[in-house]
Amino acid sequence: MPESAPRRRLLPLFADVGGGRSPKTCQYRCGNACFHPAPNKSDNPYFGDIFRAVLSRRTALQGAAVTGGAGALGLSSAGTAAANERGPSPRPTFEAVQPNNDDAVTVPTGYDHHVIIRWGDPVLPGAPEFDFENQTAEAQAQQFGYNCDYVGFHQLDDDHGLLWVNHEYTNEELMFAGYTDGNDADPEQIRVAIAAHGGSILELERQSGTGEWRLAGGDRPFNRRITGNTPFRISGPAAGHELLRTEADPEGHEVLGTLNNCAGGYTPWGTFLSGEENCDQYFVGGDQVSAEEREALARYSIEVEGDTYVGRRFDRVEERFDLAKHPNEANRFYWVVEIDPTDPESKPTKRTMLGRFKHEGATTAITSDGRVAVYMGDDERFEYIYKFVSAKQYVKGSRKHNMSLLDTGTLYVGRLSGNSPEEEIDGTGTLPSDGEFDGKGEWVPLASNTESFVEGFTLEEVLIHTRSAADAVGATKMDRPEDFEPSPVTGKVYCCLTNNDAREPGQADEPNPRGPNKHGHILEVVEDGEDAGAESFTWNVPIVCGDPEDESTYFAGYDKSKVMPVSAPDNVTFDKDGNLWIATDGQPSALEINDGLHVVPVEGRFRGELRTFATVPVEAECCGPLISEDNKTAFLAPQHPGENGTVEEPTSTWPDGDFPRPSVVCVWHTGGRDVGAA
Repeated sequence: MPESAPRRRLLPLFADVGGGRSPKTCQYRCGNACFHPAPNKSDNPYFGDIFRAVLSRRTALQGAAVTGGAGALGLSSAGTAAANERGPSPRPTFEAVQPNNDDAVTVPTGYDHHVIIRWGDPVLPGAPEFDFENQTAEAQAQQFGYNCDYVGFHQLDDDHGLLWVNHEYTNEELMFAGYTDGNDADPEQIRVAIAAHGGSILELERQSGTGEWRLAGGDRPFNRRITGNTPFRISGPAAGHELLRTEADPEGHEVLGTLNNCAGGYTPWGTFLSGEENCDQYFVGGDQVSAEEREALARYSIEVEGDTYVGRRFDRVEERFDLAKHPNEANRFYWVVEIDPTDPESKPTKRTMLGRFKHEGATTAITSDGRVAVYMGDDERFEYIYKFVSAKQYVKGSRKHNMSLLDTGTLYVGRLSGNSPEEEIDGTGTLPSDGEFDGKGEWVPLASNTESFVEGFTLEEVLIHTRSAADAVGATKMDRPEDFEPSPVTGKVYCCLTNNDAREPGQADEPNPRGPNKHGHILEVVEDGEDAGAESFTWNVPIVCGDPEDESTYFAGYDKSKVMPVSAPDNVTFDKDGNLWIATDGQPSALEINDGLHVVPVEGRFRGELRTFATVPVEAECCGPLISEDNKTAFLAPQHPGENGTVEEPTSTWPDGDFPRPSVVCVWHTGGRDVGAA
């Protein structure tokens, strides 16, 4: 950090709510998940040792191989050697944005930003202009939806592209004056909320060869809205299974809508993947199903005791959300969906071979033999990391072939072991004697498209009840694994572990070294042979987040007096030089500063030098993020600004000075330089 920009000392810390989020975020995004016991009741170890007999001969052999190699050289030494061979990555040199509580998007000196689109802006041709006081579901289905999370970009030519944006969830108290809860809401308000979910496809055009992008003019034929009522095809081995059949869909092949879409990914064949996450909050009536069904629902955080008729009450306008009447409807959510941005008439697809859990996202890499790997995190306390590897190879230019790749292959779950003595991992974040949190891991196969590898589970049951199948093979419990992203330069894979206040000191292990883990950390994975198709890997924890003045933090060994505070890492992306960009969700509660977008080199001598590139408005989460392929634009999506306010008493008026509206923003260097340059 430049001498002229000393780091501002943070305000005093205070007790966080719901794992570092605001109370309204906890209520509306994940149904107050952190205020309930974690749904993972398995006896899987909190320490990293591989201790449990595995339930198939194949996984038993893999477990023996990994246990035998537990004392091998840690990841970081090998990673440093590889970095030295490749040479250092260009280091970001912009003047860091200082921590703040401003109701604005703040960017570095020499940069500018533009709000591309905000909640309610027209998307489809002929869509009505936004009328805050007279919202209708018909209008909302043609307009930009509510909380915008993941953004992906499909380049059409040098100056035109298609932006995909997830609409994760709705804040009804900021959308409707006088709103109280779903029980008393006007039915049309509920219909508006359903229409505000899903996603949007927007055609953008570059402005005069700069890094600024705006909505394209003209008819914009690619523009599209996908909502909570858009028909989706169900594909893969679980399609048609009895657990996916309902009265409205007796064949189990089509479902209406996608909900709570959090992060996502972009495939090599030009489609977007979008992960359904906290879908539990949309269903009621879980207390009235069979005991077996209650157990399965509870594993996915769906309320099955007490008064379950609470929340948004989508069931008041669509009966399918009442599990007492349609118990299988919940099984039709929590999937990864695939959207083709270039065909507005195509039916989006829910890919069952990628497993069913609270998908934060799904990002891809190509294996050494040309197959496709998909990395996924399950965003809840003590849940798991996953990988899928396709059976068939990716064929460049063969769109029909590639659109089938995610239906055949093998689904894996991660099991990690540390290489330090157990007594050296005490939950305080103190480094072990070897100076690093590191170790080895294996990808334990759960199922292929032809068979189950988990005793007692059919293939379809593994895919529909993936969490329970992962419990059965002794997967490692992680601290809310969210976004997973492979580096385009090194092939190393990075996972955000956002936080976990429920992890007690005695439950800390080397991959999750703090208990409680208020601020989260970053996991770095190197697949064996640097091959995304490998079934074993080495790992380390390069960043343990928080205030650098806190002794429990760690920034890859870099001088902590020269780094910025960061908490609750949520989503990550890379620039073309291999620098890691981290968006946060929870800094306002955990550090009393606004969330933001940070960047850190992960190779070379500046590895760990984290600095803040942008901050977002009051009570907003920094979503996205995306660095354009040419490094000229940073896209970010401030979600739920002013989330603790109401229409009558707003706590944010971003972006227009009247009422808060989730929006997508582009940031660029006014001198035409790459994003990250001074």
